[in-house]
Amino acid sequence: MPPSLELRTKQSLALTPRLQQSVRLLQLSSLEFQQELRNALDTNPFLEYDESQTEDNALSNDNGSSMSETTPASTSETAEAPLAADSVADSADSGDSSSHDDAGSEFSSDPFGRTTASRTSGDGEGSDPADWVRIEPSLHDTLHDSLRLYPLNDRDRAMAQLIIEALDDDGYLRQDLSELAALVDIEPELTEDELTIALKLVQSLDKPGVGARNLSECLSLQLEAMPSDTPARAVALEIVNHHLERLARREQAELQKKIGCSADDLRIACALVRKLDPKPGENYGQAEDNYVVPDVIVRQVKKSWVVTINPAVLPRARIHRMYAELFAQSAGASRSPLAQQLQEARWLIRNAQQRFTTIQRVAECIVSHQKAFFDYGEIALKPLVLRDVADELELHESTISRATGNKYMATPRGIFEFKHFFPRELSTESGGTCSAAAVRALLKEMIAKENAADPLSDVSLAKMLADQGVIVARRTVAKYRHLMKVPPAELRRQA
Repeated sequence: MPPSLELRTKQSLALTPRLQQSVRLLQLSSLEFQQELRNALDTNPFLEYDESQTEDNALSNDNGSSMSETTPASTSETAEAPLAADSVADSADSGDSSSHDDAGSEFSSDPFGRTTASRTSGDGEGSDPADWVRIEPSLHDTLHDSLRLYPLNDRDRAMAQLIIEALDDDGYLRQDLSELAALVDIEPELTEDELTIALKLVQSLDKPGVGARNLSECLSLQLEAMPSDTPARAVALEIVNHHLERLARREQAELQKKIGCSADDLRIACALVRKLDPKPGENYGQAEDNYVVPDVIVRQVKKSWVVTINPAVLPRARIHRMYAELFAQSAGASRSPLAQQLQEARWLIRNAQQRFTTIQRVAECIVSHQKAFFDYGEIALKPLVLRDVADELELHESTISRATGNKYMATPRGIFEFKHFFPRELSTESGGTCSAAAVRALLKEMIAKENAADPLSDVSLAKMLADQGVIVARRTVAKYRHLMKVPPAELRRQA
């Protein structure tokens, strides 16, 4: 057939650029949102950092407020306008001016009042997201601090510091001492004997096992640090020094024959070895930036739970009033390339306000559904799904999913991710339901109360849950136990 032209009509749904930005901002974490805002402040001339913006009235202004950018009499925009002063953002569309009420009260950036920043201070004290960082000293920092307490000469101190820096994250020295000696230029040259003495010093600085060159030495150092009258300590040392592979293969009879000990001593020694830490370096703080900043704070006020946006994450940005006024008065402003940047600045301000409004609404709905959790703890957590919150707030389920992803809530019981409050539903014998989180809390209580000499097996735990009306399979108990990082019964048994 010869080529031909054909015209068809088709309907399609497309997101506007402003809506795309709104969706993207909503799904960002608090730290990612702060980075997005900083990038916008650096690249958009119509945005400026709002130094006078207060923390406690950041969400108190009406979305519809607007100011005129061209009439001098209508430029009474408050400097404290929160999330961005729509006062200038709407100036091209309306000439009305709106006044805003100041809350005037103090707002603590710490959920329990440890650090308080007054709205009138203007210095932003206590509003830095880094205040929420839990900083723990790393393995190397801890060892260096301990080393400072020893009166050493420069050469000995340099050798000890060299060994400390060579330790990996597990606390092991993986390099040969001869290789370390060749890394530094010290006169006279370092010898292996000197480094061996320095290594012994490093191994004694903190927890036993740090500075070991292999697993056998790591476990041996921990056993040697125990009191000499520890039951079966000598047998345990023989096992970790010569028979670790047989222990891993559970060759009990062969172990007893090789060591020449009684069955009771061997059982006690094996239990003693299993209690040792094969990676002592993991007990120290890591250098990764894996901290989180809570998006909302939950407090109890007069027996009611109140949700507020964390002042530390509120955006401190607004439209640059003078630039916007000069641009509006210039000829051909609507055709200038700067018009797009002004529009983007307005969109960012409005979408940021919408982001925090949505997060707060979702958080308030979660707290309303999970009030028993805040009153009684994990065991009272109820089953909840995104659809329940979406229906109550009249929002789409995908919006709720974005508003709960990578968002955190600071509560008197700790900092929790929003998704923590959406546990899976489990059926009970009476026909009711309970949450998977509540089952894990029950398991934790049962294991905490068990007899250490005769710990509860997964089958026993499943039966005890059934006695309380919660029907779960043994493999489900094993899965929950693994999630709680609780070892199986044979590894929890103590002599």
